[in-house]
Amino acid sequence: MPENDRLSGCLDEINLEFVEREATPKLLMKLSIQLHLAGLSLSNTVSFLEVFGVDRVRSTVHNWVHKADLQPETGRSPNHVAVDETVIQLDDEQYWLYAAVDPDSNDLLHTTLEPTRNNMFAGQFFAELREKHDVDDAIFLVDGAPSLQRACRKHGLDFKYERHGNRNSVERVFREVKRRTASFSNCFSNAEAETADEWLRSFAFAWNQLYLNTAVRNVNSSHTYLTADSTTQVLKYTSMASSMTSSLLTTAIYTQTDTAPL
Repeated sequence: MPENDRLSGCLDEINLEFVEREATPKLLMKLSIQLHLAGLSLSNTVSFLEVFGVDRVRSTVHNWVHKADLQPETGRSPNHVAVDETVIQLDDEQYWLYAAVDPDSNDLLHTTLEPTRNNMFAGQFFAELREKHDVDDAIFLVDGAPSLQRACRKHGLDFKYERHGNRNSVERVFREVKRRTASFSNCFSNAEAETADEWLRSFAFAWNQLYLNTAVRNVNSSHTYLTADSTTQVLKYTSMASSMTSSLLTTAIYTQTDTAPL
């Protein structure tokens, strides 16, 4: 699939059926959801909307992301699966993030948050992963964590010990999640574990759709038209976010010098 088609499809997959009375153009709502999930803070996403004369507060954007209930695609059949676990902070409490990544595509297959790490939670994570994807014939790449290796044996899955190489894909996911939770504390501040779990699933959706689109510069003529002055302001917010955000903005927005309405 061409990369710009993949990104257009990504926006199309954001379901706004939850919207009842909302004056914001739906394309801007979808862009705001994707921009925030791709790396733009809630504050800067609100500032992005102001470029178009749309005045919204951070909680509004947060509610859009929450109500969209985005989920990563299921039914994948990877050849390899890199699995790891790491600690993330929710206010004053620590939780263990389990993640599984396809190192060939860098797609995030499954995540879950648990209050601790043990054999039970590891086994449960693998059971959920097997329900979502066809991974029984895959080779699992794990580090020295005994609970992960034990869970592979319990489920009859082939695995091999690997600390680097293909396992770097899951480390990239962890680095981005930790960057988001550290830089944008409003994501998880005062959040319940269930809310954070939902955010992680939405993040997985955005990661999978946008990760391979960082070099995209093609234009879809059905997208929003901006003035040249607005373009300068939009690019200002592009520089505040990750490369995934830059890809989203430069692909989803067509700019021209003539003023055109939304």
